[in-house]
Amino acid sequence: MTVLEKIAANRNAMVALARELIAIPSENPPGHCYGDSVELLSRRLRELGLSETRTVGDCAMTFAGEGGQTLYLSGHYDVVPAQGRSQFDPVVKGANLFGRGSSDMKSGLAAMIYAMVALRDCGLLSNGRIGLVFVPDEETAGPRGSRYLADRGLLGQGAIGMLTPEPTGGVVWSGNRGAITLKITVKGKSAHVGRQHEGVNAFERMLVVAQALRELKARVESEQSSILMLGGRTEGGTNFNVVPDYCSFTVDRRFNPRENFDQERRRLFEVLELARATGIDLDVEILQEGQASKVSEDGPLGRALARSIQTITGREARFEMCPGLLEIRFYAERGIPAFAYGPGLLTVSHGPNEFVPIDRIVECAQIYALTAAELFAAGSVDRATGTQVLL
Repeated sequence: MTVLEKIAANRNAMVALARELIAIPSENPPGHCYGDSVELLSRRLRELGLSETRTVGDCAMTFAGEGGQTLYLSGHYDVVPAQGRSQFDPVVKGANLFGRGSSDMKSGLAAMIYAMVALRDCGLLSNGRIGLVFVPDEETAGPRGSRYLADRGLLGQGAIGMLTPEPTGGVVWSGNRGAITLKITVKGKSAHVGRQHEGVNAFERMLVVAQALRELKARVESEQSSILMLGGRTEGGTNFNVVPDYCSFTVDRRFNPRENFDQERRRLFEVLELARATGIDLDVEILQEGQASKVSEDGPLGRALARSIQTITGREARFEMCPGLLEIRFYAERGIPAFAYGPGLLTVSHGPNEFVPIDRIVECAQIYALTAAELFAAGSVDRATGTQVLL
């Protein structure tokens, strides 16, 4: 049985594992059920004979193969909060698997695992290793996940590349925008509406701060063709007849790889410092910070991935920049080529009817396996079967 046939034969097993993972409500924020997710993943990996499985904090890792070069398949098991509890009851309807995390990205985790198993069982890991990494906190910039591993020197050891199964909708994401996301709380003093002169209206002061940020937004979006969004979330006050003693709103700055992170961060905080200098009392909470990244598609991993996509799907690979943050940035900043390509669809991810086409789970597992087989082959690879052809 070839590696591609082996993966196709495990179609039902991949769906079953994805359903088990979806049933765990690993919502982030606040970070529910991380322990349950790691326990399930570790148990299933060991049952599949992956004896090098270990846990590091809330992360799980395992390796298979020989040699000093490692291709990492890394994915996150946390999901954004559900719109309803029924989303954690996975359902197969026709050709699709529905449930929270089906698209982003628990089906991708199953594809990663069974790609590794097929490579091992077909003897294609004698000249390289696959490293599987399962992390939380991707939805909140990775403090307990990839950033945690990076801070401990455990991320990307011996790596020749990394793939992550984000819901790319059939394209490859070779780069991502960076992000600086803030929560700004403007402070005031409450008073009865009839004696409002005794209070300090936090809402009115917030308008002053927001206007200054709108002026920065106009400059940023005209100069750089990037993004500064105000008010994704707003809140404040206690009642219609009370002077609001606080008003908070979020600022989400997304910037392109050509922009300088430190400079853009400084521009944001300069606006806030000027507001403070006029007597406006405000607090700033940093919700997330992440670097932009861009990886060349012309290296060995990019070319192998493109050829594998062409072989399995019959379509030419398209490389694009992700509009949001990606975990590839943790690898790219260490000089490790990293790409996102997964079975899910960005258009339905995070939504109330999230789903993944089951055929795409199988296809992605085959693409991961074929990519690894080419990278590790001592000779060449028969792309119709994934088998190695010695020169």
